[in-house]
Amino acid sequence: MKSREPGSVTLPGTLSAPLRAELIAFRRDLHMHPELGNQEFRTTAALKARLEVAGLAPKVLPGGTGLICDIGTPDRGRPMLAIRADIDALPIPDVKTVDYRSTVANRAHACGHDVHTTTVLGAGLVLAELDRQGLLPHAVRLLFQPAEEVLPGGAADAVEAGVLDGVGRIIAVHCDPKVDAGKIGIRSGPITSACDRLEITLDGPGGHTARPHLTTDLVTAVARVATDVPAVLARRVDARSGLSVTWGRIEAGHACNVIPQHAELSGTVRCLDLPTWRDAPDVVHAAIDEIATLHRAKSTVNYVRGVPPVVNDPVVTELLADAMTARRGPYAIEDTEQSLGGEDFSWYLEHVPGAMARLGVRTPGDTRVRDLHTGDFDVDERCIEAAVELFTAAALLDRRG
Repeated sequence: MKSREPGSVTLPGTLSAPLRAELIAFRRDLHMHPELGNQEFRTTAALKARLEVAGLAPKVLPGGTGLICDIGTPDRGRPMLAIRADIDALPIPDVKTVDYRSTVANRAHACGHDVHTTTVLGAGLVLAELDRQGLLPHAVRLLFQPAEEVLPGGAADAVEAGVLDGVGRIIAVHCDPKVDAGKIGIRSGPITSACDRLEITLDGPGGHTARPHLTTDLVTAVARVATDVPAVLARRVDARSGLSVTWGRIEAGHACNVIPQHAELSGTVRCLDLPTWRDAPDVVHAAIDEIATLHRAKSTVNYVRGVPPVVNDPVVTELLADAMTARRGPYAIEDTEQSLGGEDFSWYLEHVPGAMARLGVRTPGDTRVRDLHTGDFDVDERCIEAAVELFTAAALLDRRG
């Protein structure tokens, strides 16, 4: 992928010190008041109020949480660039010892959505000022989306509500604790995996453990489904597609000498490849039925569609690379691998081209291994300025005719 040399483009729109401090305070306030998917009323109100102070006209989405806000005058001949943030938190406790620790029990911004939200707000405030100065080349839409953590994701509802009307491209970032703050990771093509939820129940006549031959031994049956289904799929699906079934819960029985009549198993289905993801429900169903029938158990499968892979458009990925290079030089960019995590940003890419970058949030020099979705997750807040610079530069460089 080509990159411009640093300094080859001079762009306006850097953060002032007061705005930088305001955004850090805004992020910390969100972090202290996390809200789950489709319950982000306080977050939505805070965003709406700040955008209105900036002279903008945000519109709350039909569900009452999340909003869109257009900056500049839309031109029918030039579709808008959309900049998306997800605004919901996770149902886990915050175990950090910081002043901005979550004040809500068993709720935490453990995936960095507070950072995503703050950076898109910051970009909007900077771009609004550039628009007043006549320096914004075309209209930009800010999209603050609820319920990313809720399958199949709030993006599908947002698309149905018309958030992509007039949009030609869409960009976003996702926090990555493996990348240093001040940098981004980019990848053209698939950058996340598909993620679906799988719930299985097995039923059959139980009985005494002394006479398993007269029963459907559901404990053995559910154990065989758990071990054999992934093995069967490994021989029926191209290994390059990365189809993976991983279980998170198994439950059967209540007494040591009673074979139960009911068992449950649930987990996730992840896939790196979009065509294989489209075929996955039928293939997974068949494997489960085959193993269950072998053990004389009646199976019921609830296959919940989640999200397809995020497949970055090469042209929009190049735009992100050029934007970061213009701001911080080529050394602020690194390649990133495809993750098995799911992201509902993929639903937007079913309709318009776009790209997501990994936003570095690790303090440079920190060698500790950190991950998302943990109660001690935190970021180096210098990442906020880096993301604002990325978004504003992308808006200024996106000069499609």
